[in-house]
Amino acid sequence: MTKAICWTNWSGFVTGSPQQTSTPESLDGIIEVVKTAPGPLRVVGAGHSFTPLARTDGTMLSLEKFEGLVSHDKAAAVARVRAGTRLGPLMQLLQEVGQGLPNMGDIDKQAIGGALGTATHGSGRMLGAYHTQLQATQFIDGRGELRELTLEKDRDMIHATGVALGSFGVLTEVALKNIPTYRLHRRKWVLPIQEMLAQFEPMMGAHRSAEFYYVPFSGHAQFIASDLSDKPVSPRPPEEDEEGLATLRKLRTALRWAPWLRGLIIRSVMARLPAEDYVQDWLNVYASERRTRFNEMEYHLPFAEGPKALAEIIELTEKHFPEVYFPMEVRSVAADEFWLSPFHRRPTCSIAIHHDAASDPLPFMHAAEPIFRKYGGRPHWGKMHSLKAADFQALYPRWNDAMDVRRDIDPHGRFVSPYMAGLFGLT
Repeated sequence: MTKAICWTNWSGFVTGSPQQTSTPESLDGIIEVVKTAPGPLRVVGAGHSFTPLARTDGTMLSLEKFEGLVSHDKAAAVARVRAGTRLGPLMQLLQEVGQGLPNMGDIDKQAIGGALGTATHGSGRMLGAYHTQLQATQFIDGRGELRELTLEKDRDMIHATGVALGSFGVLTEVALKNIPTYRLHRRKWVLPIQEMLAQFEPMMGAHRSAEFYYVPFSGHAQFIASDLSDKPVSPRPPEEDEEGLATLRKLRTALRWAPWLRGLIIRSVMARLPAEDYVQDWLNVYASERRTRFNEMEYHLPFAEGPKALAEIIELTEKHFPEVYFPMEVRSVAADEFWLSPFHRRPTCSIAIHHDAASDPLPFMHAAEPIFRKYGGRPHWGKMHSLKAADFQALYPRWNDAMDVRRDIDPHGRFVSPYMAGLFGLT
């Protein structure tokens, strides 16, 4: 145990002062923390959530020393890993045993436990979020007892606890259903945003994985498509996202007095962006480096509502928030059966908006959130939102069932911080 002075998430927006922190290296060590450490007990991963999920004035538990591959089944393409394993190292471990994650988001810094607990996802109309790969879980409940669940024997409990927000126990190991290692043909090109919105459904469904970014004031989208390939690998172009963000920030600052000129320059630059076209092993395609800090809100909408919601978000941004320069990200996710999954029983369009971490994001986020909610959006658990228990009860058909399971697993509220109590409607 060590005394903690101050903790911040990746963006710096969420801060906390836990009474103590703990980084156990063994299962017995984790059980001891759950049984004896001052509460509330919250598990922290890479700090890539933009909500106070990990914040506590009790004990912050890190599994950074509890990581690695436990076992694998080559024939079934299943791998069992410890929950503290970061996605970057996990990709390498899986590749070495001939497996690959079926899909990924664009950040590989998170721990797999945190990614599962917040329903983190990639993009693809037929591809689910990370938690849809769960075949088995091991976790320590609020009494300090070890529990093992398998999809074959405990399907309802897996669905109840697969997206758990770190509040159904301490996840320690998971078995993931993967696929044999593969290659992707990645392409990226620019098109007018009106064309993208008009062709939204066919374009998002024409590829194994498809997503696009809209650059504010540009009038254009950058579309990204990935499909399976057996072609030889070719060089991945150098990443220029950070340089692009720096340019957008400079234009925002220099041309506050002339937004029309800012838009003209951005449109001209985007029109000249070269298309990308390459083939690489899966682990060399998905992730990008993110150095510029930001805060993010992402809502998951019924798929057909995506274009209408995005059009309104674009209009709001360009009329009232000229300081925003970060691109908006639009993805799709397959429906699933997990009780607290934002994709529960509905095909989804996910829209993410971002704000420079150097300034207050709340006015922009507060203005955008009613648009997302109007279209039936469910917020990403790890990204900014203002919803409480009554809102979630209306959005999630199995909400009350999930709360009953949570109460059984953690009857004394060991994992319930003030923030979690607000989400769950607890005192």
